[in-house]
Amino acid sequence: MHSEMDYENILRSPIRPLGNGSFGIVYLAYHIEMGIVAVKIIQKNKYDKQDREWESALQITNKKHQFPFILKYIRYDYFCSCNLITMEYANVKTLNIIAKQPHVPLPSYTLRALMKQILVGVSEIHNVKLIHRDIKCDNILLHSPPGSGRVYVKISDFGLAKKEDFSNEQTYLAGTIPYWV
Repeated sequence: MHSEMDYENILRSPIRPLGNGSFGIVYLAYHIEMGIVAVKIIQKNKYDKQDREWESALQITNKKHQFPFILKYIRYDYFCSCNLITMEYANVKTLNIIAKQPHVPLPSYTLRALMKQILVGVSEIHNVKLIHRDIKCDNILLHSPPGSGRVYVKISDFGLAKKEDFSNEQTYLAGTIPYWV
């Protein structure tokens, strides 16, 4: 078990914000044992299923081995007004940053490598009987282990993930609206 992280300090003086979404804000933070981590602060009044992301992530990351292309979720803490999810920090931004820079073309071998990692990650999610339901460039993080010279994808944000349910034929839309079309 990890020692308690001083979440009040994170709320008062995080290293810097990393991003925000509909349900919370993600901050870069430092933990004395874990080092640099990302902490998502989910306001309880903005999301009525705040446990879903943690439970879905646990199904994937609580297995015997870690999946290399899925963001590692470390811990979940409950507070009165918010919940906090501590995750590994992916240090290179998101795939969206690359997608929005068409003037900087990536070599086809790089695109193939990234796509293969995404497909392997999605396959790993499906192997534990989950459906992500919000795969998009903003939820594909990029990470380069220090000194490696390599970049790996990390699929993140399991807030809309759901267990496979083939017995229920009812379908409905979920995810990010521009990606439905």
